[in-house]
Amino acid sequence: MPVNREAVIRIEVAVCIVMLSLLLADCTSVHAPVTLTFVDQGWATPAFNQERERELQEFARETGIQVKLLPSPESTREQLALWRELLRPSASGPDVYTIDVIWPGILNENFVDLKPYFASEISAGFPAITASYTIDNKLVAVPYDANIGLLYYRTDLLREYGYREPPRTWDELAPMAARIQAGERAKDRKAKKQFWGFVWQGAATEALTCNALEWQAAEGGGQIIEKDKTISVNNPDAIRAWQRAARWVGSISPPGEVGYKEWDSLNVWMAGDAAFMRNWTSAYVDGQAAGSPIRNKFDVSLLPGGKAGRVGTLGGTGLVVSRFSTHPREAVELVRYLISRDVQIRRSRLLTEAPTRPELYDLPEVREPNPRFALLSQAFRTGIVSRPSNLTGKKYEEVSNAYMQAVHSVLTGERNAPESAKALENELVRITGFKKGPPPGGSARP
Repeated sequence: MPVNREAVIRIEVAVCIVMLSLLLADCTSVHAPVTLTFVDQGWATPAFNQERERELQEFARETGIQVKLLPSPESTREQLALWRELLRPSASGPDVYTIDVIWPGILNENFVDLKPYFASEISAGFPAITASYTIDNKLVAVPYDANIGLLYYRTDLLREYGYREPPRTWDELAPMAARIQAGERAKDRKAKKQFWGFVWQGAATEALTCNALEWQAAEGGGQIIEKDKTISVNNPDAIRAWQRAARWVGSISPPGEVGYKEWDSLNVWMAGDAAFMRNWTSAYVDGQAAGSPIRNKFDVSLLPGGKAGRVGTLGGTGLVVSRFSTHPREAVELVRYLISRDVQIRRSRLLTEAPTRPELYDLPEVREPNPRFALLSQAFRTGIVSRPSNLTGKKYEEVSNAYMQAVHSVLTGERNAPESAKALENELVRITGFKKGPPPGGSARP
């Protein structure tokens, strides 16, 4: 019997709501000291959990405010469904949440405007990251975790095959990946038959929206929807970018690439079975873990580019205060502590987490243990492409789903790229009511 995915999500969310209700009930004693409830959507390694527990204990010692950390589902789709349930006016939900960088336009009416409380932090942050959490001049969230798409590459293999640096363009990547792939397979056909030139995220999920946006924007094919609300998907540059990616499948990328999510590509990479990988900032720690076969054999760079430059999709999370919180003042203080200078410095040293403040990248105690941070600082300043989530607000899920499905149909060969781009353009007009047109400075529509 086929699985009804929507029904599964509803059941999982209902279970989480019951668990959270029980936990929240423990925090409502009339005479007890203030206890905040905090729900985080991020992936949590044992090291991260240990450090966060230390942070929350330190916050309690300094302020007398206790914090109870609440569980959440794993997938972002389930998390968003749960957040929506918890943020109903009649619900006794958490005080502080983390939200994905693409959620402010979807959930903004549920959160306190943080601009009056964090003026200095706003001025000290990366402008493009702060802008992603701002809706109609309201600061919905303050940046908590900064993330961006990057290219991971095997330094040992590049040296072996005579390359001085990783590819600077997407057109350069394919021949480099193919040559290394052929050379590695020739060494031992049986052991190396699963070695691939390039792994990425090709499943019809939000990660594919991020990947395809990077290909398209780098070639001048637009950002799906432009700032003036022009839909920019049906143009020769976007079409060529999709066609090029389709040629990777089964050649330099596995045939099953069209089903790969972040963890699938990361597992191939960590096994030492790929020369290049597109993934997020956070994947660096996994590759450098003790016992990893690629430990100290790889590095990161900006993603390859095209005629419009080199860009990576902005990811990450922000911290918000629920407007339904019974302790908003204390909730703001928790947010202030979690994004504080000292906490970010410590996290950068212990967890190699990228700070959200540009000034911290210049500190020796941050820079020296994390040499790749100079690259990240550059990327957050000049190499960001953002998904059109703020422009489309509550319709973003529909927009992203239509986009990822259209690109996925090209990758699988179900539809050709021009046909898919034209159909997508019409679908985005239907969803948003926005106008059609070419991207700024890009090629006209076919």
